[in-house]
Amino acid sequence: MSATEGEYLHDLRETLRRFVDKEMPRDVVAQWDRENRFPREVFRKLADLGVLGLTVPEEHGGLGRDIVATMAVIEELSKRSLAVAIPYINAACYAGMNIVECGTPEQKASILPRVVSGDMIFAYGWTEPDVGADLASVRTRAQRVGGTITVNGAKRFCTGAEESDYLYTLVRTGPESERHRNLTLLLIPSRHPGVRIERIHALGLHGFSTTDVTFDNVEVGLDAIVGGEQAWNGAWPMIVGPGLDVEKLEVAAMALGVGAAALADAWSYAGERRQFGKTISEYQSIRHKLADMKTQLHAARLVLYHAAGLAQRRLPCSGETSMAKLLATEACKAIALECQTIHGAYGYVKEFDVERCVRDAIGLPIIGGSSAIQRNNIYKWINRS
Repeated sequence: MSATEGEYLHDLRETLRRFVDKEMPRDVVAQWDRENRFPREVFRKLADLGVLGLTVPEEHGGLGRDIVATMAVIEELSKRSLAVAIPYINAACYAGMNIVECGTPEQKASILPRVVSGDMIFAYGWTEPDVGADLASVRTRAQRVGGTITVNGAKRFCTGAEESDYLYTLVRTGPESERHRNLTLLLIPSRHPGVRIERIHALGLHGFSTTDVTFDNVEVGLDAIVGGEQAWNGAWPMIVGPGLDVEKLEVAAMALGVGAAALADAWSYAGERRQFGKTISEYQSIRHKLADMKTQLHAARLVLYHAAGLAQRRLPCSGETSMAKLLATEACKAIALECQTIHGAYGYVKEFDVERCVRDAIGLPIIGGSSAIQRNNIYKWINRS
């Protein structure tokens, strides 16, 4: 990284920290978590900073593709609340990056300026009740008759479907026997006739709904095909390409933010909490816990931003992104639980933010490809090397 790039990232982080302190105070964030509410008014103010344009080319109103800076935004937002960090991902990455990489010129002209302004959010309609990591086995079907596409099926764990403008939906468009050749991506409006969205009440990751989505004879036009008519049955390269690598980094950046927040609170608490005549930070066992967690975070940060740099330069990075996702999310979970232990009984009550960090941290090794999947990816990558 050049000195100029380093200065830019430093200034970007400082801008985001001021934004978080002003627009996302702790008591308000706790209310979002209790109500499981998306603070759209804060999201629109975030758009005013221009950071939603970090995945969008200048010709569409963005700042140009900058994966490293995008990860820095996710990390800084996640230090305070995933209720803003996750919608940022759904807009800048799910909508912005995917349409830049895969959309038609018409789709880019229509969608990308609205991503930059904060008026366009996507939700992924990929996983299904019986389909998780094996996306080539999706059963939601789309049939094409003339200029109309009819969709029937069900999707599960669609983050943000209630708040999104479009469902970025993977559908089966041919025989299941030709798994990878008969898949298509569709842009289905979230409030379209025949679309039913039901909220799932999850332990953490509050503020941006986790949902089930059902499609009952949903009809869309051919312009809903991501990439245009020539991309009918051509979704697989769109899924396994650069977008999937960056998705792993997005979750890793969230984990860095959550882990850093938990550690900062535990560090402060250890310096204030007194037991047996001295602060608990004076006990070697606590100091060692804090030192180990700081080291874990530092290692995860180095791996994440190394992988992000490779992705920015469009170099092969599937192994590195899997390692970043695995290391950061598992470290975050371990750190959050250790920080809760340092807080003692206070770490178990909702008045302390570490309780929310624990609930969020537990979900991060699962979403975006589980830790088991990442270990499989890493093993395969090593064998190919």
